Amino acid sequence: LGKPTARQERARPGAAQHEDRPGFQYDHEAFLGKEEARSFDQLSPEESRERLGKIVDRIDDDKDGYITTEELKTWIKRVQKRYIYENVAKVWKDYDLNKDDKIAWEEYKQATYGYYL
Repeated sequence: LGKPTARQERARPGAAQHEDRPGFQYDHEAFLGKEEARSFDQLSPEESRERLGKIVDRIDDDKDGYITTEELKTWIKRVQKRYIYENVAKVWKDYDLNKDDKIAWEEYKQATYGYYL
C-alpha cells in the first residue's frame, strides 16, 4: 500500500490559474449569487452558518449527507443561470424602449450607444 505524500499543486503548463480575490468575494458570489452574497454579508457568523447549512442541504441532491463535485457544479450552474435571467429581466426594460416585449436593432443601438450617436 502506498503512503500519501505531501500535497502537490497540479497545473498544466500555460493553464490559467484561479486567483482568489481578497475576502473570497468572487467565490462567495459564485456559490450564492450576487444578491444572496450581499445578504450574507449582513448576517452574524451564527446566522450565516445556519443559512449555509440549509443551502448545503439543498445542494445535496441525493441526500446522502455529502456534497459531491458534481452536486456542487450543478448548484453553481443553477445559481449563475438564475443570476443571468434576473439580470436580463432587470435590463430588458431599458432596451425595450417602445415596450412591445421585443428589442429591435434600433432600440438596442439607442439603448447601448444612444449618447454616442
